[in-house]
Amino acid sequence: MTGEVRAGTDAAVIDASLRDPERFAELYDRHHATIHRYIARRLGRDQADDLMAETFLIAFAQRERYDLTCAGARPWLYGIATNLIGQHHRAENRFWRLIARTGADPAVESPSERVAERVSAQGMRRELAAALARLPRGQRDVLLLTAAGGLSADEIASALGIAKGTVHSRLNRARRKTRDALGGIDPRDVGEGVHA
Repeated sequence: MTGEVRAGTDAAVIDASLRDPERFAELYDRHHATIHRYIARRLGRDQADDLMAETFLIAFAQRERYDLTCAGARPWLYGIATNLIGQHHRAENRFWRLIARTGADPAVESPSERVAERVSAQGMRRELAAALARLPRGQRDVLLLTAAGGLSADEIASALGIAKGTVHSRLNRARRKTRDALGGIDPRDVGEGVHA
């Protein structure tokens, strides 16, 4: 891309890494924790380390194709991670079915964290996990990029290469199906203990 790249942005780091590949580590430092957390919530902690590393390897290999007019690389990284998760779709379904069967969430860092929130959420964990496992992949991706990734509709559209309207419709359908599966309870009210 041509044009002025604003200093300090992810785009500036990517641009600099084209001349000095070691500069790409700055992008990793900025975003690895959020990408890891997102993948762990989708597939569990066991696969998160590997897929996070793979996400950044792919990003590094494709950095020449990055659109430098996009200052922030977070949607791009989430898109790469989501595509990798899609390749591990069966593992993700097994992960959600495990939570549905056992009520235990292997992506949770520590039982002592957010105890009060988790106690109230515990009762819905199995039902929510089962509902997530039943969602079509596109709807689940949008719902979890919103909930676990904290991305906006514009960022999700960019990450997945779909229209913003498609993001909204998938998110609405996913929320409706999840709410119906939970007996009318909005999954956003269940709490972070179940990663909704």
